[in-house]
Amino acid sequence: MTSSTATLVGLAAIVMWSLLAALTVATGRVPPFQLLAMTFAIGACIGPLTWLWRPAAIRALRQPLLVWLVGIGGLFGYHALYFLALRLAPPAEAGLLNYLWPLLIVLLSSLLPGERLAPHHIIGAFLGFAGTILLFTGNTGSSPDPAHIPGFIAAFIAAFVWAGYSVMSRKLAAVPTDAVAGFCLATALLATAGHLVLETTVWPETMAQWLAIVALGIGPVGIAFFVWDIGMKRGDIRVLGAASYATPLLSTAFLIMAGFAKPTATLAIAAALIAGGGLIAAKDMIVKRSP
Repeated sequence: MTSSTATLVGLAAIVMWSLLAALTVATGRVPPFQLLAMTFAIGACIGPLTWLWRPAAIRALRQPLLVWLVGIGGLFGYHALYFLALRLAPPAEAGLLNYLWPLLIVLLSSLLPGERLAPHHIIGAFLGFAGTILLFTGNTGSSPDPAHIPGFIAAFIAAFVWAGYSVMSRKLAAVPTDAVAGFCLATALLATAGHLVLETTVWPETMAQWLAIVALGIGPVGIAFFVWDIGMKRGDIRVLGAASYATPLLSTAFLIMAGFAKPTATLAIAAALIAGGGLIAAKDMIVKRSP
C-alpha cells in the first residue's frame, strides 16, 4: 500500500467520526455503558472477519501489557466519557467541546522529547479555548444550565483522553492494526460490566434506533479505528493531522441536518475558532520545515 493510498484510507475515519455525535443521539435513551458495550461488540467483529482468510493475523493480539493498557484505556475511557457527555449536555455544544482533541494532540505532541511549544501553538490554543468559552454561553448568551455541567466536564476530559491515547500510539507504531480488534473486545467487556453494576437496561424503542446502533458499531466505533491506524502508520501524518480539524465542523453540520441542533451564530463562531485554532497550532504538520 502506497503512502497516498494509506492517507486516503485514514481520511475515511474523519468522516465516520463526524457522524459519531448524530448517530449517538439517534440511539435514543440507551444508557452510556450499555451503548458502549453494544457498539464495541459490533466493532470488535470487524477485524476478525478478515481473519477467516488471514488466520495468522490473530497473533497480533499477543502484545505487552503497556500496549493493552494504552489501547483499552484510550478506547474505553474516551467513549465512556463521550457517550455520557452526549446524554447529559446539548449534543452540539458537547460535541464541539470534545473535538478539542485535534488541538490537544498538537500541543501534547510538542511536549515530547525533541519538540517544543512555538508561538503558533500558543495562539492556536488560545483560539481553541476562546471557542470553548462561547459554548458555555449557549445559544441565547446566558449562563449554561447547571444540569449540563457534568456533560461538559465529561466531554472536556474525553478530549484529553483521546489526545493522550493518540500521542502514545505514535510510540507504538510497530503494533499491528489487527490488535485494534482486541482493544474493541476488551472495551465491550468492560462496558458490559459497568452497565450491569451502574445502569438499568434500556433497549432501543424503534427500528431507527436499532439501525443507529448498528451503524455506530460498524462505522465510528468499528471500521474507523482500523482505517485511522493504517493512515497514521503508513500515510502522511501531516495531512491526516490537519484534516482532523474538519471533524468538529462536519459533526456540527450533521447534527444540524439530522435536526439535533440549530444553526446559530454562536455555534458557527465557536466551530470556526476551534477549527481555526487547531489549524494554526498544526502549522508544522501542514507546512514543511525548511531543511
